[in-house]
Amino acid sequence: MADYLSEKKDDSKDRIICNNCGASLKFAPGTTSLACNYCGAKNEIVSQNADVIIEEHDFLETLRKGLSVQQERTVATADCTACGAITTMPPNVTSTECAFCATPIVIKGGTLNETCVLQPKSLLPFAIDQKQGQERFKNWISSLWFAPNNLKKAASVSEKLKGMYIPYWTYDSQTYTIYRGERGTNYTVTETYTDSDGKTQTRQVTKIRWTPASGNIDLFFDDVLVLASHSLPYEHAENLAPWDLPDLVPFDEQYITGFQTEIYQVDLESGFTVAKNKMEEKLKVAIKRDIGGDHQRIHHMDVDFQDITFKHILLPIWISAYKYNKKVYRFLINGRTGKVQGERPYSAIKIALAVIAVLAIIFALYYFSQ
Repeated sequence: MADYLSEKKDDSKDRIICNNCGASLKFAPGTTSLACNYCGAKNEIVSQNADVIIEEHDFLETLRKGLSVQQERTVATADCTACGAITTMPPNVTSTECAFCATPIVIKGGTLNETCVLQPKSLLPFAIDQKQGQERFKNWISSLWFAPNNLKKAASVSEKLKGMYIPYWTYDSQTYTIYRGERGTNYTVTETYTDSDGKTQTRQVTKIRWTPASGNIDLFFDDVLVLASHSLPYEHAENLAPWDLPDLVPFDEQYITGFQTEIYQVDLESGFTVAKNKMEEKLKVAIKRDIGGDHQRIHHMDVDFQDITFKHILLPIWISAYKYNKKVYRFLINGRTGKVQGERPYSAIKIALAVIAVLAIIFALYYFSQ
């Protein structure tokens, strides 16, 4: 095992250096080491937080008392003027491209913003490295029909794929729900009708008999995941699930070395509003199952959320943002499983040529058939 990586850093306070040669280190996805791109040495991560238990925090108490000094941290961030993303910047870098919208970011005067945020307590380290992510990016672009040519060129630019730790909230809650609704039971009746020939016919028709239904549901929710970012396309980010949340590790700066981190834009209270909506959708499914019958109607549900706790976590996502016809398209890779989601543009020229080709074939078939 390599020597323990000390907290010794160079002139940039955010830079961790190699024990062997002094060059900057980066976390190596899929390992427990920091890799040196200069000498190739592996610096094993020996975290002081390894034995720390990942705790749930009381939601209502945190809202009531506010954040304590132990829960906060101050980070250097840069704001994207185009999409509003707030991200950390690599050491000694004063210009870069926004990972979320491909807009150039230049730090005026070489100074960064000092942002005070809630300290994440746990994260999932990257398991998919940039090379593996780049391969998935290329395969995805190659599979697209009617994609613009310059989109495929973007696949060969590795810098387009950036590793980002994205902020999320998780919420736990015990719920007690009282509901009122109706249970629908199918039954059949024989109807008489006159057909188009004027003859009398009979047929079986299914109808629904509705009866009142009410009851209560007790349901516990564990780790309801809420994206704390407005910078990603919500539907695509949601479809990156599942995440292996049981494998969360205590937060350690060494895991995010070489990557950027987005600062949350959805605060703790707003995040729980999203979580409640997710819980209520699942409660509706549980209520319908409790009502039974062939059909169900829910007229009213009164949900009591108790023992609410939360965690602030970081999840790894490879992101590629590119612009086409002044519109931003994003491609996302789950940094743990390699699952992909993406937005894509279409080439109007290729679609037009395809339509012309199809029409030409149809015309040719018609011509020769005559």
